[in-house]
Amino acid sequence: MARILIVEDEERIASFLAKGLRADGHTTTCVGDGREGLDLALTGDVDLVVLDIGLPGMDGFEVLDQLRSQGSKVPVIVLTARDSVGDTVSALEGGADDYMPKPFRFAELLARVRLRLRQAGEGSAAPREDVLEAGGVRLDLRTRRARVGERQVDLSAREFTLAEIFMRNAGQVLSREQLLDHVWGMDFDPGSNVVDVYVGYLRKKLGADAVATVRGMGYRFTR
Repeated sequence: MARILIVEDEERIASFLAKGLRADGHTTTCVGDGREGLDLALTGDVDLVVLDIGLPGMDGFEVLDQLRSQGSKVPVIVLTARDSVGDTVSALEGGADDYMPKPFRFAELLARVRLRLRQAGEGSAAPREDVLEAGGVRLDLRTRRARVGERQVDLSAREFTLAEIFMRNAGQVLSREQLLDHVWGMDFDPGSNVVDVYVGYLRKKLGADAVATVRGMGYRFTR
């Protein structure tokens, strides 16, 4: 699983990208401003950036230039309506790892995301976080397998992603809105009880005490 930053000012497109990438097992952060995107990309907590060109605050070319001039090697896929040869050359010569014009096919974008992540992983000397462990629960992010003690537990893709979000934020209260955003996507009905249903599934599989309800606030991973 990778942490992907989406820098896109069209909310509909950003939401579509986030939902699709989460369904593939990644975590996503969406911002619509170039300067904010640059700041987040420079934190080092991002594995890949999907970058639009026509952005408020700072356009994508400048974001890319600042990233590379400050030494960041994070893979960047430029995704933009600008499809001229000049723009393509400018982006690639400016340090982009890939370039896709809009409109695009998500399956093709996903293939390019996987390729760039694989190449980045192969070229990195730093070990990647492949396992999360807390309170006897173990999630292998590479194989997408879960264990409770010595017992292997079968989790669906959504259950696994929800468990991962909880374990990455163990002890913190996460609201239903936060969980909907991270696991199901921004356009999911906020009035749905899907979070409550899936928390119930996790309790059955990870233990009744794995997730506590915090009245009026949300849920907290307690193991």
